[in-house]
Amino acid sequence: MNGRLRKLAQTTMRHFRRIVVFVRRKVVSFNELWRHSLQFRVTVSTLALSSAVVFVLGMVLQNQITERLLETKQNAAIAQTKAIVETAAGELVGVGTESPEALTARMKNALKKISSTTTSQDSAGSAAGTFEPVLAAGGRDQSNKPAFAGPYDKVPERLRQFVETEQVSFLIHTVTDADGGKTTYLIVGAPVSTMINPLQLYLLYPLTSEQNTVSTVQNTLLVGGLVLLLLLAGITNLVTRQVVRPVRQAAAAAEQFAGGALDQRLAVLGEDDLAKLAVSYNEMAASIQRQIRQLEEFGGLQRRFTSDVSHELRTPLTTVRMAADVLHASREQFPAGLARSTELLVDELDRFEALLGDLLEISRLDAGVEELSAELIDVRPIATRAVEQVRVIAGNAGSSVELVLPEEEAYAEVDARRVERILRNLLANAVDHSEGNPVVLTLAVNETAVAITVRDHGVGLRPGEAELVFNRFWRADPSRNRRTGGTGLGLAISQEDARLHGGVLDAWGETGHGACFRLVLPRRQDTPMGESPLVLPPSDHTPTDPHGSSGLLEVRPAPDAILAEPEEVGR
Repeated sequence: MNGRLRKLAQTTMRHFRRIVVFVRRKVVSFNELWRHSLQFRVTVSTLALSSAVVFVLGMVLQNQITERLLETKQNAAIAQTKAIVETAAGELVGVGTESPEALTARMKNALKKISSTTTSQDSAGSAAGTFEPVLAAGGRDQSNKPAFAGPYDKVPERLRQFVETEQVSFLIHTVTDADGGKTTYLIVGAPVSTMINPLQLYLLYPLTSEQNTVSTVQNTLLVGGLVLLLLLAGITNLVTRQVVRPVRQAAAAAEQFAGGALDQRLAVLGEDDLAKLAVSYNEMAASIQRQIRQLEEFGGLQRRFTSDVSHELRTPLTTVRMAADVLHASREQFPAGLARSTELLVDELDRFEALLGDLLEISRLDAGVEELSAELIDVRPIATRAVEQVRVIAGNAGSSVELVLPEEEAYAEVDARRVERILRNLLANAVDHSEGNPVVLTLAVNETAVAITVRDHGVGLRPGEAELVFNRFWRADPSRNRRTGGTGLGLAISQEDARLHGGVLDAWGETGHGACFRLVLPRRQDTPMGESPLVLPPSDHTPTDPHGSSGLLEVRPAPDAILAEPEEVGR
């Protein structure tokens, strides 16, 4: 027995959970539709308000009709009762001296007379309708059960008390029949004047026809209200659709326009407000299209000008370089001032060549002609080479470069040349702003991404400068002396290289707490990049011990390492 009850309870709970899940899904679907569909929202709101109005109006009409029916019934019943009282009084003159049996017999004869008279009146038409007459002989002072004729038990006690005090009264009362059915009566009672014994006449008017009328009215109002609500819902939906459809078309056209379909326009139908909206949208789209094309033409001209100038400068720069190399090779034969000028000339030519190379690279990236030569390789050697290439610069600046690598292999599909250039630029930038403190390069991987951070503990960045460091030729402090001789384009090129990989290059910094640049690349070019394995900002905001007490491994260059000067410093 307990097992059956437990099984029944489990089944009940399972069905209850299913019902709850079903209701929850429907509620969620309704909320989604309510938030995203103006047409649905307006239709439901109109339907709800209309339902309230129809309900109130239906209740008022039903109450008015019911009250009018009862009022008409009561007036006709009271008038008919008064007329019948006179007939009963004529039939019962002198009542009071007979025995109870004789009195009952006379009252029954009087009821027959009343019924026959009323039947003839009903054939001519009576507003009160049919009734059941009751005659009773009694008063307030009588202790014995009164004599009566007719269904006296259907008359309620409280009505008898009023009528026995010589008052004409009426009452609506529901009587349970012998078969269990219930019938509602309008019972009108009136005293009958006799010479000796007081009598009471009760007429029971059934309200069946009135109840049927009220029920018909209720059904009519209910059906009519439902039909009216359906019509209102359809009309509201149709009218709202006429307004919403052009708005949806405008939204779709705006979305396509934002996606690059600059020729997308709205159809103008009529001269109403929606047509004016379409005209205004078309004018706005045409204006934006003209401006975009002008900007594209201007950008194309600018890129072409930069590329052409860079190419054209190659030839005279080569000639000047050859002459400068000749002068530099013979500088020992020159006076001291002239020899120093020769060295400065060669240094500036080196920087000029780097600037031209960066300008050509930027122009190719802007034109979208650069291609990614990605291959599946271990990223750790790339980071090591980048560190080795900035070792001399770091030594001149009084900073050490520390490298933190994972023990396992960090394979990813990357362009080694571009990634190495990014890291070299970030390291040179960090050394230039480290104020002699250590620079830390950290590499980490997860299932979908490889991340590299370059952390320095130097001057840091002021609020808002983290979004500006990748702008071309931007410098946080123009009066600051550069140690690396960068062109100001390296960080911009690095960011474009990261985007070419489908990755992200971002920055963080606080004044006095240094800065941190993070490069995040996908491990597979056909797999979306997930969450970065390294967080930004970094967890450590305090300067690292300059004597290397942080416990990080410092990678020192091999004696025969080839050191390349970094291509830029962009802060």
